Amino acid sequence: MGLRESKIELEKKRAGRFILATNVLDRMELTKEEMLSKYKGQQSVERGFRFLKDPLFLTDSVFLKSPHRIEALGLIMGLCLLVYTLGQRQLRQTLSRTKSHVKNQLGRPTNRPTLRWIFQCFQSIHLLINSGVKSISNLTDERLELLKFFPPSCQRYYLLS
Repeated sequence: MGLRESKIELEKKRAGRFILATNVLDRMELTKEEMLSKYKGQQSVERGFRFLKDPLFLTDSVFLKSPHRIEALGLIMGLCLLVYTLGQRQLRQTLSRTKSHVKNQLGRPTNRPTLRWIFQCFQSIHLLINSGVKSISNLTDERLELLKFFPPSCQRYYLLS
């Protein structure tokens, strides 16, 4: 083995790893190599979980003592990412279909906002209940404009439909 090959082998051993899962259990039907070559979602899934590295998320303060709890947390996080992705997809499709746009963090128009940005736009909205009467605080014109791109079920949450 030459110098370059040994360096390549060393780098392979140092390289990070990720998990690929499938519901195809027959190894003759789908080999490990085929699964790796057909896998296309790695980047978007990894991007979806990048919040785990954010110090504000406090991932290092989560302690789980049993493998079952770790599995449960993984399942919940996967489901959350699925719901988030579907919500973002629906928003972007609505913007595209209506040929509309929203302002991004820099105030520029975009028809591909992240749902995280939209959530941040709604951070300071609160439900107030005074003598049994519900009202929403801080629902500005800009936020009302954003809400028109969401289905009636989301608008009802803000007492709009």
